[in-house]
Amino acid sequence: MDYLIIIEQTEDGYSAYVPDLPGCISIGKDKAEVEKNIREAIIFHIEGMKEDGEEIPTAKSDAYKINIPSVA
Repeated sequence: MDYLIIIEQTEDGYSAYVPDLPGCISIGKDKAEVEKNIREAIIFHIEGMKEDGEEIPTAKSDAYKINIPSVA
């Protein structure tokens, strides 16, 4: 299953979260590290949900970039 991840630059590196898996977050010093870490976090999160007998959410989120012309 493909989950949307949101990556944001922070003062110390990068953070990531998964909108369809509340509470699933990770950090990294660069984009490559945060992508690796969030992948591991997703797997760990889903395994925990399965152990707790929770339903695994389907991926519903989507994201787009929209170009906004300069406003002067």
